[in-house]
Amino acid sequence: MSSSSGLASATIMGYFLRLLQLFSTCLAFSLVATTGTWRETIGNWSMFIWCFCFVVTLLTFIVELCGLQFLWPFSWDDFLINYASYSTLLCLSASIIYPTTYLQIVPRGSSWNHAIAATAFSCLASVTYATEVAWIYAWPSQITCYVLPMPGLLKGLENFVACVIFGFISNTSLYLHQPALMWCVAAYSICLFLGAVALLLYLRGYSNKLPICFPIFLLGLALFSIFLYASALILWLLYQFDKNFGGQPQRSNDVSCRHHHLVCIWDQRLVVAILTVINLLIYVADLVYWARWVFIRD
Repeated sequence: MSSSSGLASATIMGYFLRLLQLFSTCLAFSLVATTGTWRETIGNWSMFIWCFCFVVTLLTFIVELCGLQFLWPFSWDDFLINYASYSTLLCLSASIIYPTTYLQIVPRGSSWNHAIAATAFSCLASVTYATEVAWIYAWPSQITCYVLPMPGLLKGLENFVACVIFGFISNTSLYLHQPALMWCVAAYSICLFLGAVALLLYLRGYSNKLPICFPIFLLGLALFSIFLYASALILWLLYQFDKNFGGQPQRSNDVSCRHHHLVCIWDQRLVVAILTVINLLIYVADLVYWARWVFIRD
C-alpha cells in the first residue's frame, strides 16, 4: 500500500515539474519572439534551447500521461535524468548568454522588460530541471544513470561545453573563410557525435557487446578527442589571433567591437578559445580516469 502511494505521489510530482518546465520555457521563447531581440547568432542559440526543451518536455509529458513509456527502447528513468541534467545546463547557459548579450544593447522599454522576463523564466526552467534531477536521484529506484557517476559527469560536461561552443560558432563568418578553422568546427562536431554515441551505447545496453571492453573504448575515445581538441585549439588560436595567419590579436582592431555590442565577433572568438581549453582539460581528466580504471584498477 505504501509503495502504491509513493508511486502515485512520484507521478504527481513529475507532472507538476513537467508543467512548470513547459510554462517557463514557453514563456521564455514567446517573450523573446514577440520583441525580435533574438535575430543574431547568440540569440538564435538561446531560442533554440528554449524551443528544444519545450518540445522534448511536451513529448515526455504526453508519453507519461498516456503511459507509453514501454515503447521507449531505453530505460525511461535513465532518459529522464539524462534529459533533465542536460536541460538544466542548457537553460542555465541561455540564462547567462542571452541577458549578457542583449540587456546592454536593448533600449529601456517594453523590449527590455520582455528580455528581463524571458531571462527570469529561463532561470526558472533551469531550477525546475535541476529539481527534477535531484528528485529522481533521491527517489528510491533502480536507476543506473550514466550522468551521475564520475565518468558520466565528465561526459555530460564535455557534451555540454561542446553545445555552448556551437552556440558561439553558429556565426559562420567566424570560420567559413578559412579551411583550418573549418577543421576546428569538424573536430568539435566529431567529438560531440562520438560522445553522444557512447552515451547511447550505454543507455541501449550495448556497452558489453562491443568487440573491445567498454572502458578501453572510452579510453581510446578520450585520447582521440584530446588529439582533435588540441589540434582545434592550436589552429583556432593561430588563425583567429595571430596576425601572420590573418587573425586579429587585438579587440580594438575588430570593427564589430566599435559598435555598442557587449559581445562582438572578437569576443566570440575568444570565448570559443576559452571553452576549447576547458573542454580539452575535461577530456584529459576523462583520459586519466579511464587510464587508471584500465591499467591500475586491477
